[in-house]
Amino acid sequence: MNDPLPMMLSFAAGLLLGAVFFGGLWWTIRKGLSSPRPALLFLGSAVLRMGVVVSGFYLVANGQWQRLLACLVGFIIARLIVTWLTRGKRKEDCHAPES
Repeated sequence: MNDPLPMMLSFAAGLLLGAVFFGGLWWTIRKGLSSPRPALLFLGSAVLRMGVVVSGFYLVANGQWQRLLACLVGFIIARLIVTWLTRGKRKEDCHAPES
């Protein structure tokens, strides 16, 4: 396990999985506020996002905890990046539409 390439690829895959998961969460919240059936949207999104992430972690790890750890670190960093990128949009997007 001295080759750094698989670890870097696992980290990059974690960044991608995190971007998909947390970006999808942000999109779901934005669309869920104006959706006629928000519960269905939130449930479907959660199942889809978790399925993609768990499958991605499984494939990236390939039975090696080091790769899984690198992927998890990338996932957590992606959370920080998505949170930072969407921070300025919170105030205008999180209010319910006025009647």
